[in-house]
Amino acid sequence: MIYVHIPFCKSRCLYCDFFSTTSLDLRGGFLRSLLNEIKERTEEIRLARANTIYIGGGTPSQMAPNDLKAIFDTLQCISPLEEGAEVTMECNPDDVSSEFIEGLLATPVNRVSMGVQCMNDDLLHLLNRRHTAEQARKAVEMLRCAGYHNISIDLMYGLPGQTMEMWQNDVDELLSMRVPHLSAYSLQWEEGTALYRMMEKGQVSEAPEELSIEMYRYLVEATRCAGMEHYEISNYALPGMRARHNSGYWRNEAYVGLGPGAHSYDGKAKRSSNPPDLLYYIKTTGLPQQEVELLDEDALYEEYVLKSLRTMDGLDLGLLAPKYRNYALKMVQPHILAGRVEHHGDVLRLTEDGIFVSNDVMSDMML
Repeated sequence: MIYVHIPFCKSRCLYCDFFSTTSLDLRGGFLRSLLNEIKERTEEIRLARANTIYIGGGTPSQMAPNDLKAIFDTLQCISPLEEGAEVTMECNPDDVSSEFIEGLLATPVNRVSMGVQCMNDDLLHLLNRRHTAEQARKAVEMLRCAGYHNISIDLMYGLPGQTMEMWQNDVDELLSMRVPHLSAYSLQWEEGTALYRMMEKGQVSEAPEELSIEMYRYLVEATRCAGMEHYEISNYALPGMRARHNSGYWRNEAYVGLGPGAHSYDGKAKRSSNPPDLLYYIKTTGLPQQEVELLDEDALYEEYVLKSLRTMDGLDLGLLAPKYRNYALKMVQPHILAGRVEHHGDVLRLTEDGIFVSNDVMSDMML
């Protein structure tokens, strides 16, 4: 798996704490450094295999079509795409134009992940999103007309001022559009973000926990009725339309992360990352000093708990060494008795009620 981080955004959303910049004049220097990093990490890229590629950010749709093509061409010279590979690119609805789609068609992208967040213009304005609900509708229509049917939509709930009726309308409309994949996240109030500062000043307030839970329950039921499988805590897909790249993370597969702030994993015990510093990345021509972490057996056990319990496939106790298997069974017993975790054969799986307190369940299973 290959991940490419494009750190550019036209503007910053109030809630975002991902590494990104609005300094669009640095795109040329970034591209030169990224292409150099790809060439210098040839062996890692080949070992990781190009069975999925994910172009994320930031806002990758802020890159010119020719620049995106150059990235894909360089990657494919090193590791040609495997047959049937999933190639995803994130974009914003307001970037989807005839010109954008024409450029996209010149790349191997076959899956588009679009950050819609909500379908209420007042809330979109509050969050400093650049698009409107109508632009989101048109973007989906334009992509479909161009032949892109593997579309994923990001949604957020628990937003300041968001009512249950607003959320139901959002969910119902997107499901009526038969988008094959939804990712839905509860708003996280991250320190240092503009939205967090607004909360500290009393300009906005957190949604009540009970409301967020009610919103989540509605989403789970509505997607189930629409024939979607709830295959990960925050992800829903029509049959056969799971996100293969993200699923690879949860299955502990190896991946190479390219670009400033990107993370890599060798699939065994080594994690590494590029510093989230664009100027440094450009200065070092895409070869910054990486931060490296070697995971011991305890850390690998905890990683497995965190990743596997997120999915509806669950945690396979048979894959654990006896000491970790026994520990996991002991620590999870209260949650099994309380109906938060199911235990069938060798598999532990969160129930719907367990999903609401998943952090507590996972925390109790940590060493």
